[in-house]
Amino acid sequence: MVEDPESADWRTIDELARSSGVTVRNIRAYQSRGLLPPPQGKARTGYYGPGHAARLELIQDLQDEGVKLDTIKKLLDTTGGSTEQVVQFIRTVRALFAPEDRQIVHLAELAERYESTDVGVAKRGVKMGLLRELGDDTYEEISPRLMNAAAELTGLGIPITRSLDVVEQLRKHADAVARLYVDLFLGEIWQPFDAEGRPDDQWPRVYETIERMRRISGEVMIAVLELAVAERVDVTFG
Repeated sequence: MVEDPESADWRTIDELARSSGVTVRNIRAYQSRGLLPPPQGKARTGYYGPGHAARLELIQDLQDEGVKLDTIKKLLDTTGGSTEQVVQFIRTVRALFAPEDRQIVHLAELAERYESTDVGVAKRGVKMGLLRELGDDTYEEISPRLMNAAAELTGLGIPITRSLDVVEQLRKHADAVARLYVDLFLGEIWQPFDAEGRPDDQWPRVYETIERMRRISGEVMIAVLELAVAERVDVTFG
């Protein structure tokens, strides 16, 4: 039960809607789909606490990133996310693995950069998750580093469509690699931690582990790639 329903930390659904900018209808829809826990009741009124507000904010952030509701639910279900700590954990992990500052570019700038006036290139970039369309021929670069790499390949005389072919194939392989690391983390770190009841004093270790795994995974990928390229060169040129 809610200890102090008059506290600013607890709100009715209408108050939560006003403070979050999310409609009452959407809040109820999130509840019905299992994305948002039900409110705590007192005197026949449901109250929403800080955990609900944090979860709602995370859902909105993920939707802004283009993540579908079904995927968001799987993410929350995987972590057993029912506390503010878990919501904060998800947010922290996303920040660790998405450190780039996104950039806003115009279609004309993209055409000049990649020496192409084909509008289909921008549409393909959106489909691949490299660009997000904002309207009025304006786009947000999801990964400026990848876009800059494509521009450098264009400078070498490689058509942007061919560069996107390579990026698309690399992305498929990267998804498989990412799955390996996520499964490793869930099986060896998260599940034992979760089985212990997620002790408060163990959260720092979990954060440290995910940060170190981020660094190690990058180093391993570079090392493996260099080894594979060296072997491929040997095979190709005899």
